[in-house]
Amino acid sequence: MHENISFENLEIWFVTGAQLLYGGETVKQVDAHSTAMVDGLNKGGKLPYKIVRKGTVNSAAEISDKFRAANNDPKCVGIMTWMHTFSPAKMWIGGLKSSRKPILHLHTQFQREIPWSEIDMDFMNLNQSAHGDREFGHVMSRMRKARKVVVGFWEDDDVQNGIAVWMRVCAAWNDAGGMRILRFGDNMNNVAVTDGDKVEAEMVFGYHVDYCPVGDLAAVVAKVAEADVDAMIAVYEKEYVFAPNAAKSGPDHRQVREAARIEIALRQVLEAAGAKAFTTNFDALHGLDQLPGLASQRLMADGYGFGAEGDWKTAALLRTMKVMAHRLPGGTSFLEDYVYHFGKHRNGKDAVLQAHMLEICPTIAAHQPRLEVHPLGIGGKAAPARLVFTAKPGHGVAATVVDMGGRFRLIVNDVDCGAPEADLPKLPVARAFWTPRPDLSVAAHAWILAGGTHHTSFSYDLTPEYFEDFAEIADIELSTIDASTTIYSFKRDLKLNEIYYMFNRALAR
Repeated sequence: MHENISFENLEIWFVTGAQLLYGGETVKQVDAHSTAMVDGLNKGGKLPYKIVRKGTVNSAAEISDKFRAANNDPKCVGIMTWMHTFSPAKMWIGGLKSSRKPILHLHTQFQREIPWSEIDMDFMNLNQSAHGDREFGHVMSRMRKARKVVVGFWEDDDVQNGIAVWMRVCAAWNDAGGMRILRFGDNMNNVAVTDGDKVEAEMVFGYHVDYCPVGDLAAVVAKVAEADVDAMIAVYEKEYVFAPNAAKSGPDHRQVREAARIEIALRQVLEAAGAKAFTTNFDALHGLDQLPGLASQRLMADGYGFGAEGDWKTAALLRTMKVMAHRLPGGTSFLEDYVYHFGKHRNGKDAVLQAHMLEICPTIAAHQPRLEVHPLGIGGKAAPARLVFTAKPGHGVAATVVDMGGRFRLIVNDVDCGAPEADLPKLPVARAFWTPRPDLSVAAHAWILAGGTHHTSFSYDLTPEYFEDFAEIADIELSTIDASTTIYSFKRDLKLNEIYYMFNRALAR
């Protein structure tokens, strides 16, 4: 594994709100409580990277200085705010107007319970987050400032889990800014949903989508040394089970070597370009021996985003989901809806077989992948190597971003993966078999109404909460399909969203 994702050097700044009305001794107590909270959160073991306490702010000037410093610090990927005492929110307007970092409003208090026999007015003046956070919340809403609100006692698991989700999304949003996506070949075959407005995507997400001629990749492939191919084959032998025809003594081992050669070259091209995601196109393989399926699978496992057939939006979203799920155990992959299974007529469930030509990430595999070589009946190239496996059972989410013309829509569906009802001996590709919630009929209906793609980015590790936070930060539309979805309510929500986003720019100021 050559992971190209890291949470090292990322920080969330913790800023406490107060005022000098209560005197200097109160501010000292506020500082002490804030320090204890930040230390406790960092030592709790649930947060993916560190929170850094940035002091107590007591004036408009201090607040503005803090937000300007955060904007200019590349390590800071988000700001967590907490009003320990009453903090007059007019002080925050200038700083909030200038802020360019995601904000989490932590609505908590230092002590868990009321000290019934000891509480007096001094205690209440000091510990009035219930008062101060409402004042702060009002001005945030008045300014229509995007933020996440987490409510509860700061030591509790649900509060820390909510903070951890947001922190992972902040890391992914930071990663998306300036993300370079290389397209080997163009958007394919007049397909509408996989294309989109690249200029708007750079304005909204920060994506930079570049075309890379496949001939440039082929030229690098031609220069790969045999010794490097030998070393890559040794890695394959360590990590995968080889089919007999793909093994060194097998008749198709040459195709494995060519797949390794392509992987080495593709890594070099991506690293040289500083790219975090890429797309391929099986109609644009001039100079390559085979579709780079194995390379795409392994690069996804290392954290790269991928989209087939020029689908750069899915490639970008997959990279973002990989960052959100960094070092979590479940797995995240590119997938495509292929074939329906209408099985409920015989006491089963309606489900969907997910697959693609070759390119499914092995992080979702239920067992050690098998490296196989088979002809591919499309693309007109030699038989490609690929990893074959079935996805593990479990709950996950499938997501996609679509360009609706004037805005982007993020569509998310809860799904339940299970084992296929029988073996698939003639289907030598990686696959998943899932039932979307609430069921296939409603979920597919809603997905189509929302304009969803046939490609998805899928994860066992993420939940709809991650995408809610991401959509809030990016200021894009979110449509969620889950166990509570009905077609009536989903249609209504789409219409309301249409109205909201029509007037959204007029509301923003």
